[in-house]
Amino acid sequence: MSRRLAAYAVCIEDGRVLLALAVGRGGERTWTLPGGGVEQSEDPYDAVIREVAEETGLEAVVERLLGVDSRVIPASEQRRPGAPEHQNVGVFYRVRVTGGRLRPEPNGDTAESVWTPLAEVARLRRSSLVDIGLALARTLPPSGHVGPVPVGGLVQH
Repeated sequence: MSRRLAAYAVCIEDGRVLLALAVGRGGERTWTLPGGGVEQSEDPYDAVIREVAEETGLEAVVERLLGVDSRVIPASEQRRPGAPEHQNVGVFYRVRVTGGRLRPEPNGDTAESVWTPLAEVARLRRSSLVDIGLALARTLPPSGHVGPVPVGGLVQH
């Protein structure tokens, strides 16, 4: 099994959420939250600010911790043949943009970042991380945990 610790930004302003268009190794395009892997010895709090800047060009500050999600992607559902089962532990933060300008990630996997009306999110091919982050932001559960998000159709791992 492989494992990854990641930090994700949920940035909602004026009925819109900030999303990043990730382009996978096979060319598949999936909308996701800005964020990604926490580097060795890095605090997830610092990682989410770094990831927002790298992927979107925007400066942001953390407003609050929303919660933590742990999900396992079975080996049979991996995009790469022969890849092992994978556990992703995601730390979700509510962030507020303080400056910068939207741009694609230079030499990275994020092709575009956009402010998307919340009402349009359900029509997008998106990572389940989007649904988890929005559920955490909407409900603010005291436990910091929401139930699993069904994957299939427009919702991807």
